[in-house]
This record gives sequence, C-alpha cells and structure tokens, in this order.
Amino acid sequence: MLMTMRAWTEATRAVAYVTGAAMDSAARHPDVEARKLHQAFVELMIPIVKGQSTEVAQEVASLGLQVHGGMGFIEETGAAQHYRDARITTIYEGTTGIQANDLAGRKTARDGGATAKAVSREIAAVAKRLAASADADLRSIGARLAAGVVALDRAIDWIVPAVGGNTRVALAGSVGYLRLWGLVAGGWQMARAAEIAKKKLAAGEGAPEFMRAKVTTARFYAEALLPQAESYAALATGGAEAAVALPAERF
Repeated sequence: MLMTMRAWTEATRAVAYVTGAAMDSAARHPDVEARKLHQAFVELMIPIVKGQSTEVAQEVASLGLQVHGGMGFIEETGAAQHYRDARITTIYEGTTGIQANDLAGRKTARDGGATAKAVSREIAAVAKRLAASADADLRSIGARLAAGVVALDRAIDWIVPAVGGNTRVALAGSVGYLRLWGLVAGGWQMARAAEIAKKKLAAGEGAPEFMRAKVTTARFYAEALLPQAESYAALATGGAEAAVALPAERF
C-alpha cells in the first residue's frame, strides 16, 4: 500500500510538472512552430492532469486510511481529514466526467487523434529504448510501458470515430479513457526518471539512495500499476453500451 501511494504520487506529480513546463514553452519558446506543438500537448494534457490527479488523490488518501487501520477514522491521526480534503477535488476541477468528455471529444477527436497519436509515439520511443536496455530494471519498465502504449493506441483508434458516430457511448466510457491516459503518461514519466537515475548512479552523481529509490518506485509502477492499462482500454472502448441502454424513466 505504501509503495502504491508513493508510485501514484510521484507519477502524477511528474505528469503535472511536464505539462506545466510545456505551458511555459508554449508561451515563450522562440520558435513559432515549437510553440504550437507545445500548446497542442498542453491542451491534450490539461484534462488528464486535472482528472487523473484528483482521482489519484482520493485513492492515495483512502489507502492512507487503510494503512492506519481503525485509527484512520480517529481525528487525531489526520488521515480522515486528508481523505475529506481530497474528495472534493474531483468536483472542484469540473468533475472527472466533464474532464473526460473534454479529453475524448475536443482534445482527441477534434484533430482526428493527431496530437494524441503524436504523444503516444513519444511514449513508445521511450518504451522501446528501455525495453532494449541491458539493465534488468529498465528492461522491465520498458516492456510494461510498451504494453501500456498498445492499449492506449487501441483506445485512441476507437475514440476518434466513436465520438462522431456513437457519441453517447463514447462519452459514457470516457472516464476509462482518461484514466488510461493518466496511467500510461505516469508510466512514461516514471520511465524517464528511472533512466536518468540509472545514468546518475553509473556516473556517481547525485544522492545514490534517492536514485535507487527512484528506480525501484518506477519499476513498481510499471509492474504493479501499468497492467491496469488493459482494463482501462476495455472500459474506454466497450464498457459503456449498457450505461446508456436504459430509458430515463427507469431511474
């Protein structure tokens, strides 16, 4: 549970930081075309950052309660307050469903999936490089990330035509699509961090214990969390038919 909390927190923060850096580049990069590319990336990632960060915050806070056991509900530990504080975030950010609809419709289907596929290719390049590494940790991370990209590509390919042809079903399953993006994007950033940490360890740079912990956490994320990509892809591409099947009066 502690490793899950650690891995989710590190990955989700990293995705937010990368998106924030891209916002700066979109505003200030000296090359006009580069600014456009950064802006397209930012627009794709904003609903992912909002939706994934707030959903993960709830899961991490809930695990914190579980770690405390019954004491988690005793106010003096502070764990219950963290959960209450996290719970409102998925509403403050426009609700996860709204962010997911935005991601599927305006941010993915609007340009025929071009931006989404461009980012997916970047992730795939990192996965391929790590999967070919001689280092066992990086090889494991790369292989799991590559599998996540396959699931992500399948969802993108389904979402683009579905938004135009079967909109209600596409949007009803869009939270699974958002969570898939958040999961794989987090794996992408954790993979990059692990690769850098390995280089620093080999060069004798930085704090070795910190670098080793970074690699271990990235491998845990890849092996314990990234396999959920298949489930989220299934949710995004085929889990919503029944959600819209009943007439309104049945509710």
